Amino acid sequence: MFAAERRQLILEMVRANGAVSLRELARVVQTSEVTVRRDVRALEAEGLLDRRHGGAVLPGGFTRESGFPQKSHLATAEKTAIADVAAGLVQEGEAIVVGAGTTTQELARRLARVPGLTVVTNSLLVAQALAHANRVEVVMTGGTLRGSNYALVGSGAEQSLQGLRVSRAFLSGSGLTAERGLSTSNMLSASVDRALVQAAAEVVVLADHTKLGTDTMFQTVPTDVITRLVTDEPPGHDDRAAMELQALADQGVHITVAGSGPGAAGAEAAPRGRQPRRGDVPLPGQRGSRHPGQLRSASLTGDSPQDRQPRVADLRRR
Repeated sequence: MFAAERRQLILEMVRANGAVSLRELARVVQTSEVTVRRDVRALEAEGLLDRRHGGAVLPGGFTRESGFPQKSHLATAEKTAIADVAAGLVQEGEAIVVGAGTTTQELARRLARVPGLTVVTNSLLVAQALAHANRVEVVMTGGTLRGSNYALVGSGAEQSLQGLRVSRAFLSGSGLTAERGLSTSNMLSASVDRALVQAAAEVVVLADHTKLGTDTMFQTVPTDVITRLVTDEPPGHDDRAAMELQALADQGVHITVAGSGPGAAGAEAAPRGRQPRRGDVPLPGQRGSRHPGQLRSASLTGDSPQDRQPRVADLRRR
């Protein structure tokens, strides 16, 4: 394929999906990520798209939301690895809330094996994944169906969450920055996500590395309310994503990286110069503000300060 043909196809994919990872672009145009990165730079120079951590988005600073068919084919290996790690945080007999999204759908498929679990959700996809789990109770919110992501939104969904209290909320979104926290492109979805957060003692965000540093229109969870981020390990060349992770850790977010070792299903080999691993970035210090009733993020692992593992900057040097 000639360069002009590749770049036209890349541009069409970004316009159709809103945001596409370099890995996915390389797969579709059947070339290396190095070549795709060069093409993306050329298209950015022409003002046709914007580069983001490990991917490309529509120009203008704020990405629009992709539909479910497009999202379901993006970063599938990363979402699988993230869901595997997140499922390990859930204990038998726990009550949790799970928001809408393709990553949370992957999590729900793994939660079907947790006995005595109660899952409150506004996502039809999450409910479907748990429909035949006879040891899991599923509680659906009310609301109006939003067809693009199969989620219940609106005042009915928010009112049904009033008075609810659970141990953890698992949420995804369209973008995550240390400055602004988790965000999404749709106002109704953002409003319901905020109601889900209010019902939980701890907030766990599931976001692959392509969402790091991406900011969208509506804030759902401020950084100081996020207890833990579960993400995948950014590519070795993606220094900006690593810097974003470090900034999140510096603000008190406990970061779990789904590594690429033998136990990390769906993850690929670690970038050159780093050992495959699954690492926790410890809480750097006390938070200035915290969601009412929220537990310290270090309590999820129970490790003492001397047992805590290196921070993101150290992970990248290994």
